[in-house]
Amino acid sequence: MRYDTVILNGRWFDGTGAPSALRNIGVRDGRVATVTAGPLEAAGADIVDATGQWVIPGIIDIHTHYDIETLCEPALSESLRHGVTTVLLGSCSLSTVYLNNVDAGDIFGRVEAIPRRYVIEWLDRARSWSDPGEYVAALERLNLGPNVAAFIGHSDMRAATMGLDRATRKDVRPSPAELARMESMLNDALDEGFVGMSSQQMLFDKLDGEVCRSRTLPSTYAGPRELRRLNAILRRRDKILQSGPDINNPLSVLSQLVTALGIGRPRLKTSLLSAADIKAIPPVIHVMDRLGRLVNALGGDFRWQHLPVPFEVYADGISLVIFEEFGSGAAALHLQDEVERNQLMRDEEYRRRFRSDYGQKFGPRVWHRDFFDAEIVACPDRSVVGRSFGQVGLDRGGLHPVDAFLDLVVEHGEKLRWRTTISNHRPELLRKLAQSPAVQMGFSDAGAHLRNMAFYNSGLRLLRHAYDADRRGTPFLSMERAVHRLTGELGLWYGIDAGTLREGDRADVVVLDPAKLDDSLDRYAEHPVQSYGGLSRMVNRNDDTVRAVLVSGQLAFGAGKASPALGNRKLGRFLRAGRPSRRLAAA
Repeated sequence: MRYDTVILNGRWFDGTGAPSALRNIGVRDGRVATVTAGPLEAAGADIVDATGQWVIPGIIDIHTHYDIETLCEPALSESLRHGVTTVLLGSCSLSTVYLNNVDAGDIFGRVEAIPRRYVIEWLDRARSWSDPGEYVAALERLNLGPNVAAFIGHSDMRAATMGLDRATRKDVRPSPAELARMESMLNDALDEGFVGMSSQQMLFDKLDGEVCRSRTLPSTYAGPRELRRLNAILRRRDKILQSGPDINNPLSVLSQLVTALGIGRPRLKTSLLSAADIKAIPPVIHVMDRLGRLVNALGGDFRWQHLPVPFEVYADGISLVIFEEFGSGAAALHLQDEVERNQLMRDEEYRRRFRSDYGQKFGPRVWHRDFFDAEIVACPDRSVVGRSFGQVGLDRGGLHPVDAFLDLVVEHGEKLRWRTTISNHRPELLRKLAQSPAVQMGFSDAGAHLRNMAFYNSGLRLLRHAYDADRRGTPFLSMERAVHRLTGELGLWYGIDAGTLREGDRADVVVLDPAKLDDSLDRYAEHPVQSYGGLSRMVNRNDDTVRAVLVSGQLAFGAGKASPALGNRKLGRFLRAGRPSRRLAAA
């Protein structure tokens, strides 16, 4: 049998959770043709020597915001180089299938911290579609690096149907004709193989632009009738609802859990953001996990999305989404002009409001609101680097931490860079969540929050956590199960042709060095996004860990270096939910 590529002597994980074993793998026509313990005829094939390495299916990233970057830099190399070979677009109710380009800029710009003007610019250049079929065709014409699957965004459909202004008013409900149009839009997207619909009820995601600035996302204005009608389509067609509850309203969470059950109707396959061990409310993670397990025990098919690493965020000045969750923070971010914003932050009445918001330590929230737990990492005033804002306040005669923070922001603006960890800070809880059947691994937010965080290698970091525990003799997850959680489990649940590495499967392959699952995975670097005017983005760099990445049997990365094919040839495909792509051709 002829092969295009032969991978020799690696520890093979098939992605199903089955025992791993030393195997040789033959790839032909983009598929795994042979997996064997015996020798393979390698004449004329590209050889990948995997001796001492692990050979796993490509990782699936279920929560990204690559909707714009896919159009301008479709290689998506920052994910691909870390072993991610399939990404899902359209998260958090945001997609670019229906709504116009300016509205897309307003929706993506502030919520996902992707500069609004580049969202509009690239959609102006790239848009050739007006419906899901044309959108998929446009993606398939790109030189994709990884494979792509997609949600259709509820905010996308709502804004395109009602207009962004009407779609973001509390006193406006869609007319019967408008609701029927949204139903048609959703059905059309599912017909084209979208995995489901993403919605959002969280109220601290705010719009950019001028007309609707600081309103929340269109999907947050949807009433019960609209949600029921759209969810009914997902139930009937056994597709997925991805959503984020309003954390300020615990009833919103319970409502979504009950909705997932069905009760007298088909269950609603639901992925909810997010299972996180939040510093601000430590007990909540135990409640979330138990509720998820209960829903599934009663017949639901429910998953919390979980980032399996500490949720560490960076900020330049006050530019960070956590400030959107309370009034004084949102008031500052509402102002686009730096002079106006600084004038506001100097005002004593404003500072009193900020101190009051900061002091509210109880109730639903994301940020722990502790400026003693916030380290300054860069500032023109070198004397404050390495210190917390709380410490700076003490050094300056006992200033309130809020005043120390605002003083530094007013003085240095975005040249003041700082960091804090919001959640997932307790390793023992990360271990527990990694084992939970009510949790799925995801929520990297890849492609968004460019200056705030970098979780492109979060899958590798989960493997490290499991591997370290195994070597210490205190395993919490077998390596086969850990790989399965990042690959086959997700491919099966989302109904896409990805995540396993058996004979006949897609040859989306990662060869990694387990000896390099080490501290290098924690380090950040910065790299410019050329399509966004050279904006410096936080990234991960651990090129010694990932030795080779193949998509559809073609080399995309080798030892940290992109192959000549990446970006110049189509490697990935649009993966349609419920539709296996072509099978292995006869030899």
